[in-house]
Amino acid sequence: MRNTIDFSPLYHSAIGFDRMATLLDSVARDSKPSYPPYNIEQVEENHYRITMAVAGFTEDELDITSEQNSLVISGRQQSEGDGRNYLHRGIATRDFERKFQLAEHVKVVSAKLENGLLHVALEREVPEAMKPRKIAIEGLGKNSLLEQNAA
Repeated sequence: MRNTIDFSPLYHSAIGFDRMATLLDSVARDSKPSYPPYNIEQVEENHYRITMAVAGFTEDELDITSEQNSLVISGRQQSEGDGRNYLHRGIATRDFERKFQLAEHVKVVSAKLENGLLHVALEREVPEAMKPRKIAIEGLGKNSLLEQNAA
């Protein structure tokens, strides 16, 4: 029997990534390799950043695609036969493809490769019509709706 973790309490309080609990649940079930390692951080209220360790990859070998509510980051090594004779090869340079499910209204703003780390900036832009708005409460007085309906 397999050990499982119940992520259902997280479904009630997702921040930024509305499907975060579903993603955590799917990660717990899948035993996919964790290459390359990455971080997801909240920079500000509606700004997020994915930082991925992509040592050994150049900008030309990385591809970032954003389509609907998904983000795909992939890396393909162009030259495997570089003529070097490695005695030990500890820096992984294998091809990868990492998929992220984005919440609604989250868009990719920019990407930057710096010191072997790929930084992808994300921003959540909720349309004005979907933002919560405050409704004024009228007190009972001469202009109240109850008096207008009674007349």
